[in-house]
Amino acid sequence: MASKNPDLHGNAPDKSSLALLIIDMINDLEFTEGEKLLPAALEVAERIAALKKRCRAAKIPVIYVNDNFGRWRSDFSAQVDHCLQDGVRGEPLVKLLQPDEDDYFVLKPKHSGFFSTSLDILLDYLQVKKVILTGIAGNICVLFTTNDAYQRDFQLLVPRDCTASNDTAQNDAALAQMEQVLKADVRLSTEIELSRN
Repeated sequence: MASKNPDLHGNAPDKSSLALLIIDMINDLEFTEGEKLLPAALEVAERIAALKKRCRAAKIPVIYVNDNFGRWRSDFSAQVDHCLQDGVRGEPLVKLLQPDEDDYFVLKPKHSGFFSTSLDILLDYLQVKKVILTGIAGNICVLFTTNDAYQRDFQLLVPRDCTASNDTAQNDAALAQMEQVLKADVRLSTEIELSRN
């Protein structure tokens, strides 16, 4: 029996106990509640961009976990291009958070980043034990992904300044749920100590 390739066939060279997940921020926001979400999403995008910069400096892998917008296509770059070139509402978000060439991405068909995706496999190969979950919407996709990460025994960081929802009260309630029930650490992103070990 052949041994398991430790580097995912050369495509996942990082090894880190910590990873940053950026959930649904590559988003055109061209839906009913998108206009309402935009101001809060822009605020958190700036803070996520700062956190991502710190993670990259610490050599912590960054994984974009993004909705496939019901298209069932695995071309993430096409989604980025659409958001940057088609005059969509979410363009300023994507300008702040454009993926770098060595970032990872996982496209999801539903709310949780783990449902019918390769996220489990990627995190296993990277040897991740703790995840930082950021993005939109805090009361839906961030919450569902955090719940599934909790069930997989990951340590959870959900910086409260790096998630937004259409409704501030619902976002606060989701953060309370993640902190109290899922045992997530919801400290501010600037208070997170970053280490690959």
